[in-house]
Amino acid sequence: MRDQLEAGMIISLRVEREAPFGYFLSNGVEDVLLHRTEVKGEVEIDQEVDVFLYHDKQGRITATMTMPTIQQGEYDWCKVVGVNDDLGVFVDIGIAKDVLVSADDLPIYDDIWPAEGDLLYMTLTTDRNGRLYGKLATENIIQELVAPAPKSVMNQDLKARVYRLLKVGTFVITEEGYRCFIHESERKEEPRLGQLVDIRVIDVKDDGSLNGSLMPRKQDKMKDDSERIFDYLLSRKGSIPYWDKSQPEDIEARFEMSKGAFKRALGKLMKEGKIYQEDGWTHLKLNQE
Repeated sequence: MRDQLEAGMIISLRVEREAPFGYFLSNGVEDVLLHRTEVKGEVEIDQEVDVFLYHDKQGRITATMTMPTIQQGEYDWCKVVGVNDDLGVFVDIGIAKDVLVSADDLPIYDDIWPAEGDLLYMTLTTDRNGRLYGKLATENIIQELVAPAPKSVMNQDLKARVYRLLKVGTFVITEEGYRCFIHESERKEEPRLGQLVDIRVIDVKDDGSLNGSLMPRKQDKMKDDSERIFDYLLSRKGSIPYWDKSQPEDIEARFEMSKGAFKRALGKLMKEGKIYQEDGWTHLKLNQE
């Protein structure tokens, strides 16, 4: 039996004695408190009990009979339950105390840090002072998790969890266990680490990995663009100084869309009988409410 009791251990200890607030456990050298709130079932003196060790809020080693969802060398998805701009994010590992994933292991920019409710694939580790921390899975660990995708997922919409962020793009794992890369050109904005996103599969590689997109399909984007133009018309009393012959840079500056997308959206609105164009202007038809 190891002499020194350390955070992160799952260990069998003997019940040494009872106290008003719990039981003291021993390995023959050191004692550790098992608080009554951390007891599961009946406990008797001299009984051997399996416990997990961690630091309480006062920094003392303490025991629980509740096993964490992860331990050192074992990985799982853990939910983010708190964010501290200076320290990092706190995750729930199934015990009374949440574990910190240090800001040093998170993206440089905190606007793409995980938010409460996001999930991180991680394990436990300790620093040089024996304090328990969460450690994100490396790419090698992720490779053990993924499965090759069949060709049939091409062009499908899948849900996926972000596990790695790079300047050139985003890596995600789908709910089916497929690994997918999303190039920066296939996203409007960079998602958060740990965020659940909806992706569209745009390529299935020979090794079963995927390329995906966070951009809407063409027909969906046209609907969004036409709604944006229509709302702008309503806000400008039904007339705007833009039409399908407007300059591309003017369209981009006003609507944040290409001229091609603008013309497609105008065409949709005209086909629906909602607008007409005249002398460089676009107008709502008078019968619009």
